[in-house]
Amino acid sequence: MAEDAMTPIERPQSLADAVLERLRYDIVSGKLRLGQMLSERVLAEKLGVSKSPVREALAQLRLEGLVRIVPQRGAFVFTLSSEGVRQVCEFRRMLERTALTLAVAREPHRLARLWAAIVEEMAQARAAGDGRRYLDADTTFHTTLFDLCGNAYISGAYSLHLGKIAALRTHLAVKPLHTEMSFREHGEMAAAIDRGDLAATLAILDVHIDRSQTTYAAGVPDIAQADASEERAVRPRRARSRLVTAAS
Repeated sequence: MAEDAMTPIERPQSLADAVLERLRYDIVSGKLRLGQMLSERVLAEKLGVSKSPVREALAQLRLEGLVRIVPQRGAFVFTLSSEGVRQVCEFRRMLERTALTLAVAREPHRLARLWAAIVEEMAQARAAGDGRRYLDADTTFHTTLFDLCGNAYISGAYSLHLGKIAALRTHLAVKPLHTEMSFREHGEMAAAIDRGDLAATLAILDVHIDRSQTTYAAGVPDIAQADASEERAVRPRRARSRLVTAAS
């Protein structure tokens, strides 16, 4: 057989990668609740694996911000306070505006074509009552910017936090009015790009992301719990600070 006729051997997905994908999807889809405790033993039993790949997966999810490790207590699905949501939305606004500007400069016609197809996919998913399909298309709408922006550093920064952004999107989906307005904005952005109006698209994107922040902070239950948790964590530090000041 000629050497150039050989094809690479496809490596099977590692067990740790399979566990990682499963846990990431369960968090993003809301199957694992925000703030839920994650027992390595229980997860290993449910997935039919040893604790080692579960431990590896949790370590990676921690890097992605989807899991937090509390010393002496264990692993938990992330939760965000209203301040945390504000920071995520600021992060999104900065990177998505930049990626959009670059994508329009480099691949304007392809972006217009892809966005139109994705909006149609979202419309079909809504008509079929398929919430998961709709949310996956919503995520694809935004990641398309990074696929076309031509900058691996910007894409890499966004992808590291993509799971958390998608998980927040899932939890906003319980608000019918928010979903209706969000869908309309996707269509408006696609139409603006199709006519070559970058300024209008950027303006709609700002409104789109800002409303996600206000809707989440106003209507998602874990916000209050996260704020209370942060306040409890801050109190001991304040108390220690006062003791140090008094002793000085």
